[in-house]
Amino acid sequence: MSPALDYHTAVENSLRANMETEVKEPAAPRDPSVYYNPRLDPKNFLEGPLSPNPSTRLRQMLARPGIVVAPGICDGISARCALEAGFDCLYQSGAATTASRLGQPDLAIATLNDFVGAGQMVSSLNPSVPVIADADTGFGGTAMVARTVRQYARAGVAAMHIEDQVQTKRCGHLMGKQVVSREEFLTRIRAAVIARDSIPGGSDFVIIGRTDSAQVLGMDEALTRLKLAAAAGADVCFIEGVKTKELLEKTVTELAPTPVLVNVISGGLTPSFTYFEAEQMGAKIIIFSLVSCVAMVHALRAAMHSLKKTGTDWVSAQGMDPKSFFEVMGLNEVVELDAQAGGCAFNVV
Repeated sequence: MSPALDYHTAVENSLRANMETEVKEPAAPRDPSVYYNPRLDPKNFLEGPLSPNPSTRLRQMLARPGIVVAPGICDGISARCALEAGFDCLYQSGAATTASRLGQPDLAIATLNDFVGAGQMVSSLNPSVPVIADADTGFGGTAMVARTVRQYARAGVAAMHIEDQVQTKRCGHLMGKQVVSREEFLTRIRAAVIARDSIPGGSDFVIIGRTDSAQVLGMDEALTRLKLAAAAGADVCFIEGVKTKELLEKTVTELAPTPVLVNVISGGLTPSFTYFEAEQMGAKIIIFSLVSCVAMVHALRAAMHSLKKTGTDWVSAQGMDPKSFFEVMGLNEVVELDAQAGGCAFNVV
């Protein structure tokens, strides 16, 4: 080959190499005031089978198409019924926990121990099904918020939401709410994030920032608070008491790409959106906080009045015998476990 051909070949190869090599612009530096944990980036949860770890599974559900539907449960019976119905996420409502464990209204009466005990029990029924749990205000200052995160995570809960009400809080759908300052709210979020990130081995526990300020200070303030909460590390944002479809859509748009949770309570401040409607509006999680409690009150009232009037529980039992009831509570799984272990205690039940 002549020197001229060698020269032209070298030039062509050089030009081809330059064309094939893209000049990549350097990535824009991240704002140091905005929390970012590369391990928890949603793109890391887009592919692969659903994890048996409930927090990881919830992150996968949030990163992938479809709305997460979490019915509110109040005890083991309601949790069993929700799982039997096929729900793949559960919501442990603070109001429901207070009502079922203490027989009291949602007025900051239940303690961290009450909530953790309930969360641990519910999470144990099917450990791979994520449980989102109410954490009220975090039960105190930053140290208590951090303790709450650690105890919830240790109990097997997948996520918790923490709010900006004062310590003497109330149900978000009652009147007369008071909220703390923006900065105090953000200290709660930061404390929760720090505690989560400090869990040995790396935790996928999901932090949900909730504001009740819409009814107190207006929607603009509520959106500002949640934008700041997301910047501080909240994985999901939750405005309590969104009153219209338009406001929910505005919330979703302004907080994007942070996922938005909507809470629907029949007769509450938020319209009774179906989960199909909420998904069309852009919500990523919908919870029905009191679906179990309210149904339970109606059913139990009817049963008690019937017993009082007729002297028998025959009508209210609707043909369900004790064994059928225990089968809803997992009887067959216990019997199978005993047999697999070589036991014979439950050969006949």
